[in-house]
Amino acid sequence: MAFTHIGVVHLLPLPGTPHSQDSLQIIIDRALHDANVILTSGFDGIIVENFGDAPFVQHHVSPHIVAYMTRIVLEIRRQFPQKFTLGINVLRNDAQAALAIAHAVGADFVRINVHIGAAWTDQGLIQGSAYETLMYRRSLSADVQIAADVLVKHAAPAGSSDLLLLAKDTINRGGADMLILTGTRTGTTTPTADVHYIKKMLPKTPLWIGSGITPHNIDEYRDLAAGAIIGSYLHENGQLDRPLCLKRAQEFLLKST
Repeated sequence: MAFTHIGVVHLLPLPGTPHSQDSLQIIIDRALHDANVILTSGFDGIIVENFGDAPFVQHHVSPHIVAYMTRIVLEIRRQFPQKFTLGINVLRNDAQAALAIAHAVGADFVRINVHIGAAWTDQGLIQGSAYETLMYRRSLSADVQIAADVLVKHAAPAGSSDLLLLAKDTINRGGADMLILTGTRTGTTTPTADVHYIKKMLPKTPLWIGSGITPHNIDEYRDLAAGAIIGSYLHENGQLDRPLCLKRAQEFLLKST
């Protein structure tokens, strides 16, 4: 099975967020630049997230965040009409907003950081809402898959930290379509032992790597996972405040295929 490479479009701070300083057009232009780097270098798709909006809200984002993200993703769709895998992540954990955007723009999946259970985060306690999320998806008749993190980064579980138990519950009780395993923070390596373990115990479950992937370690994951979400490495000099770098993206795929 082919290994799916998903690049991340980290949006600049959106209007109405604590660190907003750019016009919407500048934000759109950066998003289009980064999407172009990802798609022209040969990646299979992109995931768009409001990364610049930190500190994130604990529960539901304001309506203008949904409106701006929808506008930006539609601009990406218009600029790049070719077929590619598209995902949406509304941070910190607004699954319904992500589903609404995804359905409106024809995205393939949403990423949900806490789908079941609960986690202590820098926003406080984040609680999963699998029932509400699945019911909302049904109410929209949205053909959108749910990619759910297990032991999401920048968080500590509020309850069980048993990786296998959480993975099983996310799929079997939470109804997620795919699992995402990550390191402890943005850009940190996902433990290969965890990936081996979940792959062995849940061999039929689609599994993606959510952080720390580079051209130098991707071979460790290729036979274990269905794909990877690549973010930090693609930025100029690996610095998250810089645009994506075409050379780094091309070299990534050259070394990882």
